[in-house]
Amino acid sequence: MQFCDDCGSMMKAEGDRMVCGSCGAESARDADREAEFVTTDEQTGEDVIESEEGADFEGKPRATDVRCDGCGNEEAWYTIKQTASADEAPTRFFKCTECGKRWREYN
Repeated sequence: MQFCDDCGSMMKAEGDRMVCGSCGAESARDADREAEFVTTDEQTGEDVIESEEGADFEGKPRATDVRCDGCGNEEAWYTIKQTASADEAPTRFFKCTECGKRWREYN
């Protein structure tokens, strides 16, 4: 990812140029630096954290430090979402691996 020297916004590749999406500034693409970048094309589904409360939980990380109020099971899939300001802990959303009950935990 490359950021604009003028305004700090993320730049996008357009041919052999990098163009700022905010102010329109342009610069040449630096092929040597691009090798250091990670693009979303290179990410796998395992790298992505689901952030919606209604997301499919199956196959996601499992928590064993919780207890379902519905069935008493002590294992649940979870996802994490930053629901408050950045200086506060994120919220974990759970789905029981047994009964499917959903709940959230604020840290």
